[in-house]
Amino acid sequence: MVNDTISDMLTRIRNANMVKHQIVQIPSTKVSLAIAKILKEEGFIEDFENYSEKNKKYLLISLKYIGKSRQSVISTIKRISKPGLRVYKNSKQLPRVLDNLGIAIISTSKGVMTNLKAKELGIGGEVLCYIW
Repeated sequence: MVNDTISDMLTRIRNANMVKHQIVQIPSTKVSLAIAKILKEEGFIEDFENYSEKNKKYLLISLKYIGKSRQSVISTIKRISKPGLRVYKNSKQLPRVLDNLGIAIISTSKGVMTNLKAKELGIGGEVLCYIW
């Protein structure tokens, strides 16, 4: 039983990237599905797919690599808000990750989105993670 599904997802992706796996399997939740959609839109992963096995839902995430040396597109993935210490920011305090070369994933009242989209909509929320 995992208490923090977001940390579990990010750790699985980080570990799969280190050993250059093509696909990683993650238990499916609404938030992990939303994060996977954002990662695909921003070009950090190739694709993702929902599937069920023995009444449990999973996400299969296809990781993205560059060149013959298989350099990972995701160089760093870092969890910010944790169950023991939640981090909230309003629209004016939203973080800029590597001068907008990376993204921050924010959980807002309008759903899970990137820091750039949240700033555009003028809303803040819980800062889930940084990715670059």
